[in-house]
Amino acid sequence: MPSTFAPTARDRRRWAQYLVNERAEARVYRELADRRSGHEQEILRALAEAEGRHEAHWLGLLGGEPAVLPRASARTVLLGWMARHFGSIFVLALAQNAEGRSPYETDPHATPAMAADEKVHQEVVRGLAARGRRRLSGGFRAAVFGANDGLVSNLALVMGIGATGVPAPFVLISGVAGLLAGALSMGAGEYVSVRSQRELLDAAEPGEFADGILPDLDLDTNELALVYRTRGMAPQAAIARAERVIERARRAEGPAAHTGPVRAGDDHEVIGSAWRAAVSSFLCFASGAVIPVLPWLFGMGGVAAVVLALVLVGVALLGTGAMVGLLSGAPPLRRALRQLLIGFGAAAVTYLLGLAVGGVLG
Repeated sequence: MPSTFAPTARDRRRWAQYLVNERAEARVYRELADRRSGHEQEILRALAEAEGRHEAHWLGLLGGEPAVLPRASARTVLLGWMARHFGSIFVLALAQNAEGRSPYETDPHATPAMAADEKVHQEVVRGLAARGRRRLSGGFRAAVFGANDGLVSNLALVMGIGATGVPAPFVLISGVAGLLAGALSMGAGEYVSVRSQRELLDAAEPGEFADGILPDLDLDTNELALVYRTRGMAPQAAIARAERVIERARRAEGPAAHTGPVRAGDDHEVIGSAWRAAVSSFLCFASGAVIPVLPWLFGMGGVAAVVLALVLVGVALLGTGAMVGLLSGAPPLRRALRQLLIGFGAAAVTYLLGLAVGGVLG
């Protein structure tokens, strides 16, 4: 930077903000590293060191530690709080978004290396978060989307029924019926889905040979090798394994281990129990579907019940949308608002239809 450069007060305030943000981000990475081990711990500590280099750059421009420093941005404060109190997957998801929105690329006082670092950091954090996302993707996806289905479908139902002008008890009965019908449908569908998948795996699982036939197989033609090839082994490896199995059987050294390298039993553990999946789906849907019914459940009616139901469901939709955004690496606020608009959009359609039906019947 030219020696004649004279920073403005605005420049110094911006640099000081960068400084405290870099320190806060480095602290987040160090706190996450303390909760990890192995190579992940090393990666997080390396990220903290990189943020320390950026901190040194801004200290150099400022000419040393400023007498007064601004507060860290709300984003970095939130990251630090979550790093201390919640699972690292949420923190890493937020950090990924933060690294992707770095201002260094357009700031003339940040070096090109710093801007490049931030882009690389985003990919590093994305990789660290990927494992946690994979662990949560199945169960979390079912829970969030099951609850969201319950929220949207039952809100739309009670809004539509309420708009017809029927008494409050009828709205309550309709909401409870919608909750039970939807939850049972979700549970039954999940049971059938998981059960069918397990049955398909059972049909594809390798069968066991009777030990008595193995000594009679011809080593020259060795059709047993074809069995192993269908299970994913390379031709030469399949032939070698088949020869070992037949030789052991002929020497009568005990039962031959002739199962292939890929067995459906391993996949059964990943899929899980059909009953467990059905109960989880039932409870997740019901937990969302009960929220729109709460005002009528506690004896409310009319406009007050409608407004309260919209508020309760709106908060829940914002929460589920933000969580999906966090775990998918997308902006949580955008995902939260999208979820809210979809839910309220469905409710608005059924409400208008209910008004029309009420007007016709009235």
